[in-house]
Amino acid sequence: MKRQGGFTLIEMVVVIVILGILAVTAAPRFLNLQSDARASTLEGLKGAINGATGIVFGKAAIDGVELNDGGTTSVVVNGIKTSFGYPTAEADGVTAALKLDTESEWIDGYSTESNKTRAAIYTQNNKALTDSDGWANKTDQERFTLIKGKNCYVEYVEAHNSTGGDPEKTTFNEPKLNVVSTGC
Repeated sequence: MKRQGGFTLIEMVVVIVILGILAVTAAPRFLNLQSDARASTLEGLKGAINGATGIVFGKAAIDGVELNDGGTTSVVVNGIKTSFGYPTAEADGVTAALKLDTESEWIDGYSTESNKTRAAIYTQNNKALTDSDGWANKTDQERFTLIKGKNCYVEYVEAHNSTGGDPEKTTFNEPKLNVVSTGC
């Protein structure tokens, strides 16, 4: 008599159960890759901002305008608005220095609240975000607030005067960068 080779029903069920357990434990690791990729992209943008602001500051120092307060008078270095030698937190400041595509790749917002240090904020352009919140019809300040609420952004706070008073003794705070990726 010839014995047939194959799997019994019990063996097949055991294999399916084992594969199911592996899928349940491995799936969260793979599903989290999108979040990690977004967070890494934000870190990359932070590095690009650091590089761009350093280059602009170097050009401002060569021009001798690194101590001029761009908050009171417009100081332009190679077509980029600056304050204390660093790009301002405006579209024609840090965004221009980065040559950032805010039409398709990134969404930007700018803090326009009076009596506060200006800030720019960036998040990746995600179709779900843009459709649900109607970004195109928002003001700079509204976009700034909406992006901040998503907890997935890079924030650039421009350099600002820390002492006031005598221009000969001017000291300033360098720009600050903050990456928030808890909502990515």
